[in-house]
Amino acid sequence: MSATTDKQIADILATYGEPLAGNVWRVQGTAVIYHKALERIAVQARIRFDAPVIVRAERDEAVILVTGHMPGPNGDRTEWSIGEALIGVNYRVSGRQAAYVFAMAEKRAKDRVILKLAGLHGLLYSEDEADEFKASRPDLVAANAPARRAGPAPEEDRNAGPANDADLPPAETGGSATDADLTARIDEAQSINAVTDLMLAPETQAALAAMAPGLRDEVREHAKARLVALGWPARNTAKSRKAAVA
Repeated sequence: MSATTDKQIADILATYGEPLAGNVWRVQGTAVIYHKALERIAVQARIRFDAPVIVRAERDEAVILVTGHMPGPNGDRTEWSIGEALIGVNYRVSGRQAAYVFAMAEKRAKDRVILKLAGLHGLLYSEDEADEFKASRPDLVAANAPARRAGPAPEEDRNAGPANDADLPPAETGGSATDADLTARIDEAQSINAVTDLMLAPETQAALAAMAPGLRDEVREHAKARLVALGWPARNTAKSRKAAVA
């Protein structure tokens, strides 16, 4: 994802009060956004959905047509999209996990409609678009990472000398101090790009994933406040209300 694309995505997200940092990550260069972030955008944009149309209904497959409408200064904008879920093809289920093909098809269709109406279609994808996107979520990656080895270190490790904290995953370098350290680094950032790069860094995403949900939200809100202080265009709610009424 190029710096130009990053800025384009960030500018659009800013109109809905959402920062790039903490909402978007990369999978082999492809920008991916959380489903929950798209739900928040839909609320901010006052997107309304028609009742879904079932195109195909099988035991292991669902295809759903979803249409959405977003108010604007010149009337409603309308977009539609198809959501598909077929077990074993584009929807993998493992172990005892239940398969909800209709729910997945609906989520995919709605997310695509939100991306279209918000002007983000073609710039990034929803996490539910592909299994590899969801599997690469920073919080899931951190949760599935092997636990730190307990007990005495092997001979080769003892001979290697003390480890540098910078080389250790965030969860291993300070425990409860991780949030304070990250907050301090956010305060030290001197530009919007610096804050964004910090929050998108894999080690930062891993540190956030290891935090309690409330603490994680506090750090993200701190980053958002720092972005605003540096000139990030926070959503103008008064202007949005005026446009919605017009």
